[in-house]
Amino acid sequence: MSFELSLNTGTTPNLTLEQAASAVADAGLAHIGPWRHLLEQAGGAERAAAIIAGAGLSATTLCRGGFLTASDDAGRAAALESNRAAILETAAIGARELIMVVGGLPAAAGVLGGVGDPADKDVVAARERVAAGLAELVPFAAEHGVRLVLEPLHPMYAADRAVLSTLGQALDLAAPHPAETVGVVVDTFHVWWDPQLQEQIARAGREGRIASYQICDFNLPIAADALKSRGMMGDGYVDFATISRWVAEAGYTGPVEVEIFNEEINHQDAALTLETMKQRYTELVLPHLEAGAAAAVPAR
Repeated sequence: MSFELSLNTGTTPNLTLEQAASAVADAGLAHIGPWRHLLEQAGGAERAAAIIAGAGLSATTLCRGGFLTASDDAGRAAALESNRAAILETAAIGARELIMVVGGLPAAAGVLGGVGDPADKDVVAARERVAAGLAELVPFAAEHGVRLVLEPLHPMYAADRAVLSTLGQALDLAAPHPAETVGVVVDTFHVWWDPQLQEQIARAGREGRIASYQICDFNLPIAADALKSRGMMGDGYVDFATISRWVAEAGYTGPVEVEIFNEEINHQDAALTLETMKQRYTELVLPHLEAGAAAAVPAR
């Protein structure tokens, strides 16, 4: 598999898994990255696996696990239970990579409909709980052949979604664990701004931890719902040529997943979305992945 395009179903939120799989197959693609709620809607992971295979597709990732920052015993226990279920679902659909959005501050849990402690704004302690939760989940993930893939999110999401904001932080958190059980995802929307990005992508490659490359653009102005400020490649401010080259130079040759949260794109016809993303990927991303791969120095 070399740089094959995959649809993350966050890009087509109005489709069922069966509809999304059909649209992906009709577009001539071979890969899909589903979100967990679609598995539940489809009747469970086994049924979802049948839908994906029946469309002639393979699952690149499952979104998402994580949210390990609860400060109370009940919240921690619930998070671990949910993540173990997600690991089993990842294995059931034939994916290897479970994307982990690690969670924000307990003080902001209510923003996403959860229950937290409005007074708990200790980001250092929250990161420590992520490390502890990860250590507890790694043996279970390894037992089922699943890699936990840490996703650093743009700093504007640190309060509510992810206390990991940089690729370097994610790699530091992954370091105590084998690369085959804990990896990282390079998501252009979240990391394009990082002044250490080239260094950290190279580090991730040396450590064998790049588990996924996700692409979309960073649009301005920021949407009223900041989550939906992503755009189609080429519509915003991400330098896909440079980042793609760095990722390929680091040795990554796997699937490239398009994940876009954007009000207009999310509600347009899925066939148009898929056609546009194929075109933009071919023009703006793939040539630079191929150039980076050609320039990559084989590991000694």
